[in-house]
Amino acid sequence: MGLLGSRWSVRKWVVIASLLVSGVLGEDILETSGFTSCVDDPVIKVDRVNIRYNNDNKTVTFDVAGSSARDQNVSAVLDVMAYGNTIYSKSFNPCDEGTFVERLCPVPEGPFSAWGSQQIPGQFADMVPGIAFQIPDIAAQATLKLKSLETDEDVACIQSHVTNGKTANVPAVSFVAAGIAGAALLVSGASAIGSAVAGGAAGGSGGGGSGTMSPSFTEVMGWFQGLAMNGMMSVNYPPVYRSFTKNFAFSTGMIPWEPLQSRIDEFRAMTGGNLTNDSVEFLNNATLVFPGGSTGKPDESMFQVKRAFDSFSVLAKRQFNTGFNTTSPDGENGDGLQQTVSGIQAFANQLRVPGSDVFMTVLLIIAIVIAAIAVFILLFKVILEVWALWGNFPKGLAGFRKHYWGSIARAITALIFVLYGIWVLYCVFQFTRGDSWAATTLAAVTLAVFTGILVFFSWKIWSTARKLKEENGDTSALYEEKSIWVKYSLFYDSYQKQYWWLFVPLIVYMAAKGCVLAAADGSGRAQTISVLIVEAVMLGLLLWSRPYERKSGNVVNILIQVVRVLSVVCILVFVEEFGIRQTTQTIAGVVLIAIQSTLTVVLVVLIAWHAIEACCRENPHRKRRKQMEKMQSRDMDDLTPLDARNSLLLGRPQSEGKISKAYSHKSADSLDRDPVRPASPDRGITRPWRRPGVHFSGR
Repeated sequence: MGLLGSRWSVRKWVVIASLLVSGVLGEDILETSGFTSCVDDPVIKVDRVNIRYNNDNKTVTFDVAGSSARDQNVSAVLDVMAYGNTIYSKSFNPCDEGTFVERLCPVPEGPFSAWGSQQIPGQFADMVPGIAFQIPDIAAQATLKLKSLETDEDVACIQSHVTNGKTANVPAVSFVAAGIAGAALLVSGASAIGSAVAGGAAGGSGGGGSGTMSPSFTEVMGWFQGLAMNGMMSVNYPPVYRSFTKNFAFSTGMIPWEPLQSRIDEFRAMTGGNLTNDSVEFLNNATLVFPGGSTGKPDESMFQVKRAFDSFSVLAKRQFNTGFNTTSPDGENGDGLQQTVSGIQAFANQLRVPGSDVFMTVLLIIAIVIAAIAVFILLFKVILEVWALWGNFPKGLAGFRKHYWGSIARAITALIFVLYGIWVLYCVFQFTRGDSWAATTLAAVTLAVFTGILVFFSWKIWSTARKLKEENGDTSALYEEKSIWVKYSLFYDSYQKQYWWLFVPLIVYMAAKGCVLAAADGSGRAQTISVLIVEAVMLGLLLWSRPYERKSGNVVNILIQVVRVLSVVCILVFVEEFGIRQTTQTIAGVVLIAIQSTLTVVLVVLIAWHAIEACCRENPHRKRRKQMEKMQSRDMDDLTPLDARNSLLLGRPQSEGKISKAYSHKSADSLDRDPVRPASPDRGITRPWRRPGVHFSGR
């Protein structure tokens, strides 16, 4: 079973991919994964094909079942392609002595099955290079045709993807990525927790704005979401990149859970949904056909491959067997079901999530997360109440104890802000599919609620900023007034004061990207070009404004956006209409993985660095606000009714509750250094030097 030859033009590139991500199995194995029919109305219908080559003992184990409309003699042709190149082609007659297969000589009328193992001659086994067993997600496909010896027409044709068990979709990668996001959350939320403990001020909130540390939780989650969304585009991805993007599905809320999917299918069935070719039961037995003709099975993880290998190992120990039953040796029935998929549905189906279950799956997962946040904060509140009753309650926790409902609201609002782009994507996708009327209604209601919340906060912040500008001439109070900061800072706390408004273009950017991906699903060229325009506009805005308070924030976010733009440019290579060679597509996929993996490592290093820095540095906005409050407090304590400095405050409305801007910039210490007070404008007398703690009534 020679699968790869000297024409392997992308070898040096795919070696890089194998070093980045690959599974580890004890044997060198090549096997077929699922199959599709490549001829219309075949005379011989194939229901099951499983072929496995073990390089250690040079044997092929096979399990074939099907049915024939009539008794006939056939010849077989086996073609193997790798990365778009035909690297092996051989025809044989099942009735010849060297390739004799009893149940195919001739093919009997009615159902038939055959399973067993055969030794591969050395000249064929030596044609398989060792690299074929190391590259993850090799782009190889085997085609088996059965031709009638009488008419030379194709009476059967099947295509199957060839895999070696190595894959870029490794569960450990998802766990590590989730750990990175969790670390970013802890670092971003450190100052927010400190502020909450100190009295409820969210100076550097770890939610939507996530403080001024970069990369923040929002930025890291946005990066992982971008990787997953890249995998949702309707283009002909090489298998290695398709598997790579599946590692980040968790960031979009698409977490496969079969019992949950089964309940969703029941809900859809009761509310007008069609489960015929769109249910978890169907996916369990189906072969997915991707753009470009490549095939695969849903959720094809290392563990499933290992179980398949174990079952084939049992077959390898048996003698060659034939029979007329249609049941495989391990008691499982063959599938024979095919599902042509692309775009968002292809991404979901690979995770064993039916396309019409996508929205409901994410809705329930997010509902569980929100409930967990509420329960955690409420539990902390109960602990504080018990502490207050039975222990010496610290004053520092009084703020959180008083404002814990606000903390729940802030956490939920921050979650909505982080997930808004993904939510738009899933809701619009649900609208385009229709299916269950109840799911579509829930999509409309939740999208309206989430959008309404963000629009409400945007309006409140804009109206507050306009009012502050009318009264004070600028909007610096958005950062300096504690009451305003606590309410709204999660949207703008990472930006410089003059760019507080940038959160609005960010919301528009997330909504536009999600809407374009879902609305243009199925049209790879229009989808890719539209997403490229959206990403380029956002990059231009960041380069023009450089809005982040810290230099590191500008560097990290501009770098992330540059990689996003370059990623979409690379994805243009995968658009079928452009007719790019598969070898070039594979190289582009590997390069894309290398670039995105490198940036992910950079983000991890920065998170670790800022975890240390966060212990030593304070949010700059909060630091300036605290300094202002201390100076004002000291000045107010030092004033008397007849103090000359108080004359600056005469006529100021008490409702303003703060010292004028001109006075706030003057140091109180410079006034105390004057040994003699100036003459009173009213009485024309000179006040004696005021000693600390001694006040004069003026009479």
